[in-house]
Amino acid sequence: MSQFVKLNPEQLKELREVNPMMMSYNVEFAEVTGGTFWKAYTPGQIAGTEEFHVTPTSEGIAAMYKDLMQVYAPIDLYSEKLRSLAKEFGPVWVRVSGTWATKTYYDFDGTTGGKAPEGYLNVLTKEQWIGVLDFVKAIGAKLIVSVANCPGLHSAEEPWHPAEAEKLFSLSKEYGVPINAAEFANEPNMMEDTGFPKGYTPEHYRRDQDLFFGWLRENYPDCLCVGPSTTGGDNVTFGKGGDGKSGGVEQLVNSCGCADLMEGTKEPLDVFSYHYYNGISERLASVMPAGHWQAEEANSEPYLATALNFARTYAPMRDKYCPGGEMWVTESGDAGGGGDTWASTYLDVLRTLNELGGFASITNGVIFHNTLASSDYGFLAREVFDPRPNYFAVLLWNRLMGSTVYDSGEAIREGAHVFAHSRKDGKDGVVYLIINNSLTEATTVELPKEAQRYTLAGENGKVRSTVMTLNDKPLVLGEGNALPEMKPVIQEAGCVELAPGTCTFLVM
Repeated sequence: MSQFVKLNPEQLKELREVNPMMMSYNVEFAEVTGGTFWKAYTPGQIAGTEEFHVTPTSEGIAAMYKDLMQVYAPIDLYSEKLRSLAKEFGPVWVRVSGTWATKTYYDFDGTTGGKAPEGYLNVLTKEQWIGVLDFVKAIGAKLIVSVANCPGLHSAEEPWHPAEAEKLFSLSKEYGVPINAAEFANEPNMMEDTGFPKGYTPEHYRRDQDLFFGWLRENYPDCLCVGPSTTGGDNVTFGKGGDGKSGGVEQLVNSCGCADLMEGTKEPLDVFSYHYYNGISERLASVMPAGHWQAEEANSEPYLATALNFARTYAPMRDKYCPGGEMWVTESGDAGGGGDTWASTYLDVLRTLNELGGFASITNGVIFHNTLASSDYGFLAREVFDPRPNYFAVLLWNRLMGSTVYDSGEAIREGAHVFAHSRKDGKDGVVYLIINNSLTEATTVELPKEAQRYTLAGENGKVRSTVMTLNDKPLVLGEGNALPEMKPVIQEAGCVELAPGTCTFLVM
């Protein structure tokens, strides 16, 4: 059914102020050191014309990784193209973490010859870390990390110690690019699966997180303590769920949840964090079918509600374990497992913009999109760094949407996901974001006055297009990797029709 929306900018009620760096992103630790990550989809799989299929084995998911992943060289963080495109976002947080970080040895004196010491799986060189610091400095970002906590550092019964962490923090400080925030570990509720010492329990984790945060506060007091960075296990479901036997990502994790990791800890959090994905990608769907959404569902109300359900679930936990603090989604994307086949297309823009708008309407914090330039969910294509539709979508968000959030006065419904913010340029007025997630019906909007209009759509009306248009003009880089003009059209007061499957910013 087509929807009608009447905008009343003079009657908006303010909800809150949100972090101006709410839109941020991850650079995977595996990208920095080089290592295994998800294989890219084929053009046919991305377009939806070629089926993606993996044959499950009796040995489970781990045995399938050899067919789903490949070894990549380290990312070139000195690329002028990468830096230029990243800097266009404005100030952001850059998170360098991931499961890889938990088991990486910092070889800053060059003694390993590239071979990981016993109990570690990976090696980070001094030059690679300085590359991260130079990148963060060049784009004017803030840096968040997680640290090593694996069998090479200590056993489960032995307390964590800062021998490795001190290398990372001291080098960063001496280089003039200090680490601004830290999580103890990435997705700690996965315990041994994330790389912790054998036999590691929530009790061990609570002990060690307190040791890490205590050490931080004593030695690097300006660094924010962020946690617990859980993924699932808290009555939230990646994917559509099911009978619990063939369901979502909960198959990959144990029953450990936020309370198991936080109850009884002595060192308080400065920021509460969790991870969110809508589900799992086609790469893992054959063994976890209820964890995967089909492309035909990617515009649906249940699909788009997933991110907001996560936020509403974790907000009370934030209030309990970090009262008054911000809530950060330190890893976020369409699907765990490197993204769905449509992650690099316009279709995922509906989800991305809906997540930003919905999250800001619920709470204050930061969302770290996974990733900047790795796998199919990256803002930029790996190695060549060409922008994908999501890049241009969040670039517009950062340029237009201010930090004051208003109640739009419109209930979320198919065809009318309406969000309202102050103007980013500081001028009096308001910016509306209206997502028409219906792929068949237009939405009519009554404008009380003239507005600047920015309408995003898939090229040639195709939602799975790898090219997005702005007011019918393709958004692609020009000569010398120059960004395209992203100018509005003037929309006169009165009724305006928003085509199916479009996202529109209206600046008044």
